[in-house]
Amino acid sequence: MKKVLLAAVFLAGFSFSYAQEAKGKNTDPKEDKDLMTWYHKDFSATKVYGVNTENAYKYLESKGLKPKTVVVGVLDSGVQVDHPGLVKNIWSNPNEVPGNGKDDDGNGYIDDVHGWNFIGGKNGDVDIDNMEVTRVVAKYQSVFEGDDSVKNKANQAKMPEEFAMYMKAKELFNKKSMEAKQNFKTYSMINELVPNMVKLLGGKSVTSQNISAIKAPTDQKDAIALNILAQVSQSPEFQGKSSEEFEKAIKEQMKEAIDYYAPQAKQYDLSYDTRKEIVGDNYDDYSEKNYGNNHYEGPDAEHGTHVAGIIAGLPQGKEVQYGVASKVAKIMSVRTVPNGDERDKDVANAIRYAVDNGAKILNMSFGKPVSPGKNVVWDAFKYAEDKGVLLVKAAGNENEDVAEHLAFPTNFKNATDEKPFVSNVLVVGASTNKNNALRADFSNYNKKMVNVFAPGEEIYSTVPKNEYKYLQGTSMASPVVAGGAAILLAYMPELKPYQIIEALVKSSNPNTENGFADYSQAGGVIDLKKAAEYAYTNFYNGKTSNSTGKASKRMTNEVKSVKKAVKK
Repeated sequence: MKKVLLAAVFLAGFSFSYAQEAKGKNTDPKEDKDLMTWYHKDFSATKVYGVNTENAYKYLESKGLKPKTVVVGVLDSGVQVDHPGLVKNIWSNPNEVPGNGKDDDGNGYIDDVHGWNFIGGKNGDVDIDNMEVTRVVAKYQSVFEGDDSVKNKANQAKMPEEFAMYMKAKELFNKKSMEAKQNFKTYSMINELVPNMVKLLGGKSVTSQNISAIKAPTDQKDAIALNILAQVSQSPEFQGKSSEEFEKAIKEQMKEAIDYYAPQAKQYDLSYDTRKEIVGDNYDDYSEKNYGNNHYEGPDAEHGTHVAGIIAGLPQGKEVQYGVASKVAKIMSVRTVPNGDERDKDVANAIRYAVDNGAKILNMSFGKPVSPGKNVVWDAFKYAEDKGVLLVKAAGNENEDVAEHLAFPTNFKNATDEKPFVSNVLVVGASTNKNNALRADFSNYNKKMVNVFAPGEEIYSTVPKNEYKYLQGTSMASPVVAGGAAILLAYMPELKPYQIIEALVKSSNPNTENGFADYSQAGGVIDLKKAAEYAYTNFYNGKTSNSTGKASKRMTNEVKSVKKAVKK
């Protein structure tokens, strides 16, 4: 699910924040260039918890290793593949002839030159779709709470797993749909009061002193506007801004909020369904895979384009932004996530498509609280594991313990399981550049079920229309790690997914403040140079980039031992 995050500012008793993914700052030449690239920093030199990107490259190159290109699948809302900061690092299908209307490589997808779109069809592309809780309630409401109470109880007894999922979905549906309506009403009201606020400022800047000097208005709207101004004056977002700057900034934030909440009227509408006409597939037939189109970008590719830039963006023009794996990675766009919740069928097909077409790492910056097709997705996880493909997944942005609130898709079938059922999934929480508040306040966490943390707040990257923007969320932390994994795999191609995970977990820079050590297995933030050292030392013999490595030899010996035991 694509989500949006604004800074927390309390306005007239209303929380000026919403869940959760991206507070945007548009490109400004006056921006701090150091801030634009902070997540690459070396902690040992700067005491900022960056991921030490450049030193990782230097270490690997000092060992005489030559990188091989790694294809990273971005399963997301779409990617602007011709963005100037991305175009040179976009994957192209070598076996497909562009634009000839034929399936040249025989994979079932016509003209899939840069990837595929599983939420499109002959009639266009899906933009807004339901939340999963809406779909579950719509499907099972008449089954479990229909007019016939006897039949309802019989169905509840016959389908206990579905009933439990329905009750959870119903609770979330009722809560979230009411919140969405209230928030849309609140932000619309505030937006209407912007002219009143500007009038009350009278050309003065936003300071507590200036606002306290304003006489109490007799007009009701002006009185509410003054109350909002008094709250705003305490926020770094607006404090000290001129009247003109304030007007522009608050209008931008209100537009972002309204644009986020307006679609939720459809996302929580039990009868809303545009996918049927656009995609034309059978939702419940999980065996279907040959549907969609080759529209890599789709109607709203901000989220996916930003993720792609974090992985493989290249500096262009005056822009200094670059992705973690910009020297070694190519981006495959697999459009999977609408403005709403992704569907399990699409996620499973997207994983299989990316794996079958050469992606070795998949980034999955999405999640939801219920998953009716979780078994199909888990089968796809296992398929990727069997093919040696690493799946990097965002932990989620609800500020929750994921053991108590599973965020699907998950590599734990039950929160009580001691270990994940596959060894190729890496779950990522979001960190900040503030050492005394290192966990981003929106990030999910768990000592067992979250592997590592990585920078996910104030991350500058590519967005559509050839622009750049700051976004934040575990959706941004996940591609930082996917990019880091791509570096390790590019220089040491024999590494297995579980070895990459171990290297990143074991080498993270620890932090013990405010309980951070207990938020993930690593207890810290990834350090790519240290991860490269760990992987090289423990899993690679260093003689040649084509060697089998120590770990591979060890695994071969283990397999031989097993075969001998079976023969006996």
